[in-house]
Amino acid sequence: MESGHTTKTIGIVSLGCAKNLVNTEQMMFLLKEAGYIVTGETDGADAVIVNTCGFIDNAKMEAIDVILELDEERRFGKAGKIIVTGCFAERYKDELLTEMPEIDGVVGVGSFEEIVKVLNRIFESDEKVAMFGDIDAPISETKRVITTSNAWAYIKIAEGCDNRCAFCIIPSLRGRFRSRPMDKILGEAKELVQRGVREIILIAQDSTRYGLDLYGSRRLADLLTALSEIDNLKWIRLHYLYPDDITEELIDVIANNEKILKYMDIPIQHINDTVLQKMNRRGNSRQVRQLLRRLRERIAGVVIRTSIIAGLPGEGDKEFEELYEFLKSEKIERAGVFRYSPEEGTTAAVMTFPDTELAEKRTEALMQLQAHIIDEFNKSRIGSTTTVLIEGVNDGSHFGRSFAESPDVDGYINVIGEGIKIGQFYNIKITDVIDGEPIGETI
Repeated sequence: MESGHTTKTIGIVSLGCAKNLVNTEQMMFLLKEAGYIVTGETDGADAVIVNTCGFIDNAKMEAIDVILELDEERRFGKAGKIIVTGCFAERYKDELLTEMPEIDGVVGVGSFEEIVKVLNRIFESDEKVAMFGDIDAPISETKRVITTSNAWAYIKIAEGCDNRCAFCIIPSLRGRFRSRPMDKILGEAKELVQRGVREIILIAQDSTRYGLDLYGSRRLADLLTALSEIDNLKWIRLHYLYPDDITEELIDVIANNEKILKYMDIPIQHINDTVLQKMNRRGNSRQVRQLLRRLRERIAGVVIRTSIIAGLPGEGDKEFEELYEFLKSEKIERAGVFRYSPEEGTTAAVMTFPDTELAEKRTEALMQLQAHIIDEFNKSRIGSTTTVLIEGVNDGSHFGRSFAESPDVDGYINVIGEGIKIGQFYNIKITDVIDGEPIGETI
């Protein structure tokens, strides 16, 4: 690129999931390599890249709000060009530039590696640019600028999804399921550990499917075993495990390997068989219940996270009651509850239009129930000891995460002690719960 561009500043706004954040970090690396100054601030930036989510209505509205706020800042000379990337861009690629004249560039999921080329064209010609590549292309191995922490980072092990759940638009935005080669994942993990990372969080739309497309069999258990052999890597955390693909081999590896945290993110979405069929989910209520029972029996102290959707068309009082009683009796430690959102382009969108008010009430009821379950879980931990990774300081008090807390979704443990350092592990004793958050003292 021309030397005159190297002093331009690019602000970065990353929305949505951890998988999207990995793409943001890759774009940041490419921009820095090209000589741009990259910052998390938008004020005064020559251009701002908004890497968006386009999964549900709230995510779309968040993207639109950010774009409009940036345009308002531009009117006062506080921001420059606006480039929209990610799932929202991919989903509305044919409309965005015409419907939102505030935008100067649109980059699809399959073209984020072209971000430097897009910016160069926008700066050099002042033209509006749209670029959309193959969403089924092999996963990018572009390096990243890690933005999460010096002590932990995400590693994407696969991209896309083949499950075709009736409510989900992800396969149309992220493409078919593609696994990363194991040697590439191990190489990235070793590099991160050399830079001081001690916890890696494995992410994919369906982690349990890892390896099926590349090796002809599910290889997540093998990957976990290989990762655990990396010196100085302390924690391995698993996200997004499809319930009917959790094998006995995988359970054994998690149960018996001390580096693999006893924390499993297993989105089940619902428990009623009729609703699960409408969702086009594999498996049924009996299999989900049996799986949870096996996990509790075989993995001591396991903490389970799930996601639940309330209000899908066809969820009557009986179906909702079954879901409510299931959560009440199973006491799943972590559950994100979402109101069903009809998304154009999905099978569920052509069902009977949902009763939004009823869905909202059901969602609120489940959230209140789950808040009580989480409070009881936290109280049950009083008097126990656990290892905590210190994340930061707030109002003079340190806070961190144990095996039972994943970043951004599960809260923190407040830690009291002398000489505590951010990014280090400490053994603590949980002494109290205040305002829903555990309090611990270093041992």
